Amino acid sequence: MRILHTSDWHIGRSFHGHSTLDALRGVLDALVEQVRDHDVEVVVIAGDVFDSAAPAAGCYTLLTDVLRGIADTGARVIVTSGNHDSAARLGFQAGLLREGIHVLTDPLALDTPVVIDDADGPVRFYGIPYLEPGVVRHLWDGIPLRTQADAIDHAMSLVRADLAASPGRSVVISHCFTAGVEATPGVEREIRQGSLDVVPLSSFDGVDYVALGHIHGRQQLAPTVRYAGAPLHYSFGEGAKPRGSWVIDLDAAGGVEASWLDLPVPRRLVTLRAPFRHLLESDEYAAHVDDWVCAQYTDSTPQIDAMRRLLGRFPHCATVMHTPPASAADATGGYARRVRAARSDGELVDAFLAHVRDGEGASELEARIVRDVIEQRSLVEATT
Repeated sequence: MRILHTSDWHIGRSFHGHSTLDALRGVLDALVEQVRDHDVEVVVIAGDVFDSAAPAAGCYTLLTDVLRGIADTGARVIVTSGNHDSAARLGFQAGLLREGIHVLTDPLALDTPVVIDDADGPVRFYGIPYLEPGVVRHLWDGIPLRTQADAIDHAMSLVRADLAASPGRSVVISHCFTAGVEATPGVEREIRQGSLDVVPLSSFDGVDYVALGHIHGRQQLAPTVRYAGAPLHYSFGEGAKPRGSWVIDLDAAGGVEASWLDLPVPRRLVTLRAPFRHLLESDEYAAHVDDWVCAQYTDSTPQIDAMRRLLGRFPHCATVMHTPPASAADATGGYARRVRAARSDGELVDAFLAHVRDGEGASELEARIVRDVIEQRSLVEATT
């Protein structure tokens, strides 16, 4: 069976104030053609289909068009929800879609697989939607679900129990942050917000392939455990990472052979760092006039009207940063540096406390209170 693994479409996301909807439509149209050209039988989308819990109407139109386009190739489609999606809204659309498109958002049904047959027999696809511990713990009485690892461990115990009753080839689709992932500079704090914590790789033992979502760059954590990443660049920190999908060939015994399919990049992302006049005048940067540009000028003093002047040379300059050489104080780890390095809301609070208390961060009790407050906030966001 040939499976295409994609994730993190983030339909509706903006890029420094610019809509990405048209660019994403072009990329996903190319993905549909790849499904057709490579005789893909099943497409799995591992969460964060939408960028928000309340997407605009145009986002639904794009999703519907792309899913129908994939179905028109003859491939089956299996979709799960991520931490950016509203499982309820994504799941509501499931009943409106044509046969062969499966939207799996119900935690209580995660051990009920979509079973798809090929010449070698059935393959069982288990969709594990994003499991926020504070939202789902009431679903399983007596099961302690404090962390993402707890939630995924319990979900996988249910999957393995179903497989024990019906042995055969299997694929798990999950949206989480798994141990061994390489961080994306400038993105990691955002994608880990909402109390997402690390899930051990061993949690996914016992299945033939694990299609993961949540990380925006492709990664192989094991030959049978992979992230596909996002199909579009959504951050300058992702600019050097390829965009595409994994093609997984699952043989009769459950063996996995993986290959990578690149997707087109509508507009490259570059970060240019130099003195301001050099950015404006040097021929060195002439090749980047059509790229998305993050301009970092290194002059010792701020420039007047920097963005307007840079847009005159780089029409797609998205952001301008004044980054003079670090002072001695900042080089030893100032507040701004600690804020930039924070990878979660809890680490942001800890950086602030250390700043105002002469280096003393959150105590164990304070850290626990902060975690509880963040979890409550996530619970409210997830249920609205």
